Amino acid sequence: MNRDQKFFDMYSLVIGGLVAIAVAIFVVAMKISDLTQGVYTQETGEYQAAVNERIKPLSDVYLPGEEQAAPGPKLAPAPQPEPVQTTMTGPQVYNAACNVCHGAGIGGAPVVGNASAWSERIAQGTDMLYQHAIGGFSGTAGVMPPKGGNVGLSDQEVRDAVDFMITESQ
Repeated sequence: MNRDQKFFDMYSLVIGGLVAIAVAIFVVAMKISDLTQGVYTQETGEYQAAVNERIKPLSDVYLPGEEQAAPGPKLAPAPQPEPVQTTMTGPQVYNAACNVCHGAGIGGAPVVGNASAWSERIAQGTDMLYQHAIGGFSGTAGVMPPKGGNVGLSDQEVRDAVDFMITESQ
């Protein structure tokens, strides 16, 4: 026998032994898996349910014309808080609404601080000024829109603004 033949025989013997060991390991692994996993999948389905839960898609995609099988849960909208109504002071109302006309004399409005323009109006009394400021006024000297054009103001806020303008114009 030559050396090549001896090497080939030894090589075949080693490869055959390794294949036999690999087959034995494969058979043992199959038996163990049947014993351990067969309980979950065949009897209770617990294992398969756990796998399905882990691999389920996050959402479904529907093409136009397809319908959803069942609508998902609907969340109730959060209740909107009611806005807190704040009362503005006389100077705040003046700066927000009255200053546009009474600061520059637009539309015949008496300029705040001009005592001669306000003296005749102040002489009519504060009730008349309140009435004209709240309800509006149209006269020969000009036009006063109701609540200075800001109908969101309360009557008391308008009165406070009138009092502020009277105080500043005396």
